[in-house]
Amino acid sequence: MNPKQRVVIAILGNVKDARLGPDGLPQWRPTVSIFQHSELSISRLELLREEKFAGLAEDVALDIQAISPQTLIRQHTFQLTNPWDFEEVYGALHDFARSQSFDPEREEYLVHITTGTHVERICLFLLTESHYLPGKLLQTRSPEEAERLGTAQYTIIDLDLSKYDRLASRFRRETCDDVSRLKSGIDTRNKRFNEMIERIEQVAGRSHAPILLTGPTGAGKSLLARRIYELKKPRQQLSGPFVEVNCATLRGDAAMSALFGHVKGAFTGAIAYRPGLLKTADGGMLLLDEVGELGLDEQAMLLRALEEKRFLPVGADREIASDFQLICGTNRDLAAAVAEGVFRDDLMARINLWTFELPSLKDRPEDIEPNLDFELDQVTYATGDRVTMNREARDKFLAFAGSAEALWLGNFRDLNGALVRMATFASAGRITTEIVADEIARLKAAWSRAQRTTQDDLLHKVLGERLAELDEFDRIQLAGVLHLCAKSRTLAEAGRALFGVSRLAKARPNDSDRLRKYLARFGLTWNDVVQ
Repeated sequence: MNPKQRVVIAILGNVKDARLGPDGLPQWRPTVSIFQHSELSISRLELLREEKFAGLAEDVALDIQAISPQTLIRQHTFQLTNPWDFEEVYGALHDFARSQSFDPEREEYLVHITTGTHVERICLFLLTESHYLPGKLLQTRSPEEAERLGTAQYTIIDLDLSKYDRLASRFRRETCDDVSRLKSGIDTRNKRFNEMIERIEQVAGRSHAPILLTGPTGAGKSLLARRIYELKKPRQQLSGPFVEVNCATLRGDAAMSALFGHVKGAFTGAIAYRPGLLKTADGGMLLLDEVGELGLDEQAMLLRALEEKRFLPVGADREIASDFQLICGTNRDLAAAVAEGVFRDDLMARINLWTFELPSLKDRPEDIEPNLDFELDQVTYATGDRVTMNREARDKFLAFAGSAEALWLGNFRDLNGALVRMATFASAGRITTEIVADEIARLKAAWSRAQRTTQDDLLHKVLGERLAELDEFDRIQLAGVLHLCAKSRTLAEAGRALFGVSRLAKARPNDSDRLRKYLARFGLTWNDVVQ
């Protein structure tokens, strides 16, 4: 394996890098001194300077070439009105960092912090600490200073953030930009959601550990995972692609092959090598949506890949390596799945370090309006035609959307679908009250059908053929009771929730007994309804 090429990023010292000091005598020159150490081989120097110091930069470059002719020197100019202005300096250096195509897999970067103003050096430190410059710090000293301090003439400092406190001087504006990016630029108002996004921004920037996103279908888990990737990629924390798979689509032997790959001839139909999704995600991020649907064998292989960063493709006799960040999404209760024996407890422990629960749209009524505007902008972007709503139509839709009638069973997918449909019927790009009324009727009908299907599925699961013997009144009531029981840990807990008002009028309430008797009317026990 070829060693990495070493690259130095440095700011030209317009005073320290001059041949002569203020007293007219030869002086130590920090940038030139980097190349005077035979053990510190430098393949390239990225030299940042202001335009007015072009002559000094050429002088420094010539002296470096005389010492280290194999080093490539690239100069970058930036304009500063005031090199002591924090915001201006940070902006200029930040622009430089974002303009570079870093390759940490093949190159090692050293950021020289001995030259430049104090502000410039602090900004270089901050950009390195936040991974916009994906390297280590390089500090140099004159021979006299090194002798006086009893240290080497240069020091390479690895900013392992696990050993340092979070810098109190991080720029809040950049943090706010990152939080906004995680929210797709939507000005959300829900306090719980906004606090969760702020925590995710902190975790994403500082941890490579797996992240578990829970919440109902359509709450935005996949979109948030992609935004986390887009936050980390510019910081050079990830170099590979974003790979997404819905585990509910993986079944049987195909699941192993899709995730871990296979070699040619591993099974009938394996006519060529397949790398698999874990290998494809090497250096990047892998989203396993609906991770609770994975089989136990796939779970065991995934756990080993996470812990050892190695796994065995189907039919192979040699392991392959892959290092990726994992994000898992699920709408299932994984703790319950562990208790049922269908999800491994050791895998759960491994992916449960950072868990964030996304609330449903129903729980975020204040965010419906900003998401409405976002969806309309998305329609405009997709079609090229600007679509708006008149005031009456907007008020009518928002009043319905925040009411008890709006179930939002599909969460943001329902909202997106509603806006796309209304925009399609909007002549001249204007959504009217008539269009809104039609869409509201369509949503109500769709939710009613979905609820009835869900209700019947739940009742049929516990009653079987006896379901046909129930009146509609009993169907509706029993379905509500069963739904609440499924969310309760014990018979007593379910009873307290069901009889929360009437129990207050009783001197000795026995909620468990009341619920037990109600279920017995249908030939059911507690074990029947929670199995």
